[in-house]
Amino acid sequence: MRVEIQPIEDALHPGQTKVLKEAGRFNVLECGRRFGKTHLGIQLAIDRAIDGGEVGWFAPTYRYLADPWRDIEKILAPVIAKTDRVEKRLDLLSGGTIDFWSLDNIDAGRGRRYDRIIIDEAGIVRDLGPAWQETLRATLADRQGDAWFLGTPKGRSFFHRLFERGQIGDGGWKSWRLPTTSNPTIPPEEIEAARQELPRQIFEQEFLGIPADDGGNPFGLDSIAACVGPLSTSPVKAIGIDLAKSVDWTVVAGLDEDGAVAMLERWQGPWSETSSRIDGLVGEIACLVDSTGVGDPIVEGLQKTRPRLEGFKFSSTSKQQIMEGLASAFQTRRVAIPDGWLRTECETFEYQYTRTGVRYEAPTGMHDDGVCALALALRCLDTTARSGFDFRVL
Repeated sequence: MRVEIQPIEDALHPGQTKVLKEAGRFNVLECGRRFGKTHLGIQLAIDRAIDGGEVGWFAPTYRYLADPWRDIEKILAPVIAKTDRVEKRLDLLSGGTIDFWSLDNIDAGRGRRYDRIIIDEAGIVRDLGPAWQETLRATLADRQGDAWFLGTPKGRSFFHRLFERGQIGDGGWKSWRLPTTSNPTIPPEEIEAARQELPRQIFEQEFLGIPADDGGNPFGLDSIAACVGPLSTSPVKAIGIDLAKSVDWTVVAGLDEDGAVAMLERWQGPWSETSSRIDGLVGEIACLVDSTGVGDPIVEGLQKTRPRLEGFKFSSTSKQQIMEGLASAFQTRRVAIPDGWLRTECETFEYQYTRTGVRYEAPTGMHDDGVCALALALRCLDTTARSGFDFRVL
């Protein structure tokens, strides 16, 4: 039976309406941030469930389920027959249902049958390919249901391959690429400010929906490969140090005057050992050390005997600045690194665009201590060249 409820508060904007009108059975929306993809997904879920359909809502992790669950539950409140917060399931008076699943398990939804599935933030689902091919596709077979992949791209991943399939109209697939500017509620000046502030590949991916060739890597895999070489034997002119926190490593990276790595040390140990080793490695060389949090007293102690050693406090802004400097150095070959673990860290390092800016970090379970030390060493080298070895300008 058809159950009437109040329409959702905000009407769909023209870009969202275009997608609905042109939809096929398998649909891929590759769009800029704040386009309104989740809002569109909510409308799709509600419409199908109100008609008595069974809907599966999928997200990368449980964290991404909270807002859609809350919004859908609020909108459907007058027609919900049962809410199961443990199983994350809504049963409607119409007979329709909406299940909510986290795709940190590729077997999520296995054994169920759906009239419609919606994969929100599909661009960052870690194992989207196996999840779709091994589990999700089969949930649509009984009812000949449709699928919606909604997200901002992150490199040329499986999500982007599905987009390409939709572009040629293969097997019932349809796809669209729509920028953030398609959403009339986002101020144009905000988008232009982001264009001026962000690196080109980040802006194009996050606001235009154009996937970067290197995914979430800010340096460029080809650029990193072009900068790999033997450890320099020239004198060290500048040092960057990232201090260990929790299970991380303390890393000391030294550059020669041409920007090639000429010193590279890393270890895990007590603070007393760390201070002693740093003191012996630095000597009279200009040095920049991560002094964020627990690093502050270490830096203060070392400065008593090493006056050319200075602290650098990481914040979202300062980290973005030095990582963009390192990215520029890789792309212009102003830096050279040895093959091995440091290269691996550089290649796996990634960025994520957030509401407060760009966040640079290692993927979960990986390390970025070497990347941070390298970025600090480059900042140190550039600053000493500009200021005549006076770190007080930092």
